[in-house]
Amino acid sequence: MTRLVNLDLDLVRAFVTVAEARSFTRAGERLGRSQSAVSLQMQRLEDRLGVALLSRDPRHVTLTPGGEAFLPQARRLLRVNDEIVADLRGDDLEGEVRLGAPEDFATVHLPEILGEFARAHPRVALSVTCDLTLNLLDRLRDGALDIALVKREPLGPDLGVRVWREPLVWAAADAAVLRPDEAAPLVVAPAPCVYRKRAVAALDAQGRSWRAAYTSPSLAGQHAALRAGLGLTVLPRDMIPPDLKVLGAAEGLPQLEDAEIALLKARTAIPVAADRLAQFILDALDRRHALPEGPWSGLRPAPA
Repeated sequence: MTRLVNLDLDLVRAFVTVAEARSFTRAGERLGRSQSAVSLQMQRLEDRLGVALLSRDPRHVTLTPGGEAFLPQARRLLRVNDEIVADLRGDDLEGEVRLGAPEDFATVHLPEILGEFARAHPRVALSVTCDLTLNLLDRLRDGALDIALVKREPLGPDLGVRVWREPLVWAAADAAVLRPDEAAPLVVAPAPCVYRKRAVAALDAQGRSWRAAYTSPSLAGQHAALRAGLGLTVLPRDMIPPDLKVLGAAEGLPQLEDAEIALLKARTAIPVAADRLAQFILDALDRRHALPEGPWSGLRPAPA
């Protein structure tokens, strides 16, 4: 008869923390344990499961394929555990959570997730700030935010938990914005912006001249400029409005590398409600990633 294996949720919680922190030392700081104690917990969990979850070297910790497969299940176990404990204790989550996100991301992807969280926890006050990634990082460092979703370079150093990659494309009102023997007119956010950097790097590598025809930190402002035919821009494929066109190789434009979205927590202690929202967002993205079709099907939640 097959022997049932019972998972120790303390070990599971330690694993999720290590996956998010990408470091035994940082995970230990969050858990109130030493680096060696966290490492021992991971060994015990791997022995219990019979699967290698982590790949270790002196400087980095990464997930094995088994670890990547286990991570969303581990988060689900913790979510169910926390919900059961909260229900039995009869206490409701409350407090304020200060969340930061890029405007395009907050407009397209977050409303449904935040609405679901707000309905589940009506006594939590959500405060959402939309800004450029660099400004969000500054606010997180200064203690003005608890958690933030930011754009980053793929596998950027020490910059949060990767929640998905974004396929980037060129977009404009039509191909007429590109004129032979003229610099490509770009509609962009102010530097430093990952999408702007992608556009400039791709055109420079192609040897094609460009100019910043319209610069605006506002997504609505950029869309208005695109609709007016002032230029072209770089956007995630699933964020392009239906009245704009995707341009590419047929128009002589270079291919673009993907960008990544990462979730960060403040390095100082954050409210329980903020920690719960961070987990809620990760769980929501895990669930949407599991859908076979739709705008989320190309996104690949995973730890960095």
